[in-house]
Amino acid sequence: MSMDTAFEPVTIDTIRAAAARLDGHARRTPLLSSPFLDEVAGRRLLVKPECLQHTGSFKFRGAWSALSALDEATRSKGVLAYSSGNHAQGVAYAASLHGTSAVIIMPADAPALKIANTRALGAEVVLYDRDSESREEIGARLQADRGLHLVKPYDDPQVIAGQASCGLEIAADARAMGIEEAEVLVCCGGGGLTGGIALALEAEAPGFTARPVEPEGFDDVTRSLRSGTREVNAATSGNICDAILTPSPGELTFPIMQRLCGAGIAVTEEECLRAMALAFTRLKLVVEPGGAAALAAALFHGDALQSDTVIATLSGGNVDAPMFQRALAYA
Repeated sequence: MSMDTAFEPVTIDTIRAAAARLDGHARRTPLLSSPFLDEVAGRRLLVKPECLQHTGSFKFRGAWSALSALDEATRSKGVLAYSSGNHAQGVAYAASLHGTSAVIIMPADAPALKIANTRALGAEVVLYDRDSESREEIGARLQADRGLHLVKPYDDPQVIAGQASCGLEIAADARAMGIEEAEVLVCCGGGGLTGGIALALEAEAPGFTARPVEPEGFDDVTRSLRSGTREVNAATSGNICDAILTPSPGELTFPIMQRLCGAGIAVTEEECLRAMALAFTRLKLVVEPGGAAALAAALFHGDALQSDTVIATLSGGNVDAPMFQRALAYA
């Protein structure tokens, strides 16, 4: 029978079921620390390195959750996704592991490494101009023509549930450390990871507060939380944090974030590059600009934080060599 839950709410039971399906397939990333980073942050700082996850980002969690929830008849027809690169790779890899095909719609200006990796993982890549074409319209045509199942990057209950498994791990590991209160800073695009983590924390770590972190000029979630309505970014490109550039908060994710999240924080490109350099020198981790946004907020926006302990997600590590070299200039 089909397990399509497109119209069902994401509950803690949905999240735990997704985590059970992910067990043995996703990597359980640890909470890391560095006294050097604590000093810069001015408080205890723990880092959740999802850059070490399969395909280099947390997106594998949601992709596996979504595909494993499909009935075999639906899954065998193939899946469709649109993404600047991390969701693309997650879906491509999850599809290959499930023995099905994947078509991924990617912006032509996505990092070359992400496009190449998506193809290498077996997916068919369709490129588009994000300033003049709609990925949703392209996807709708492909879906109708080929009968593919669309796995949305964040507005999909099973994707949110899969990303939320990251929050379950944060709660469990922090509990083992005796931490009862913390702010959890999350690199935020459409809100799948942020909303998912917030739901997991609500159930498993009620003393924790999830807070979205976005690039300056693309802080639609931060502005939406402030105004109470879904705001839209003026631009769709033009920032090095490509992984978390989305036009607006998700229809499913925004109500979750509105109910559970603290105020958003916007970071600069330079702050992300500096955070990338510090992640490399102090934790020996390779992080992409969008994946370093939460760490940048933890390190350089201490005045916006209230907790003695902060946990930052490093949401992805798929960075081209020239961009990483640019970040290392700050080391």
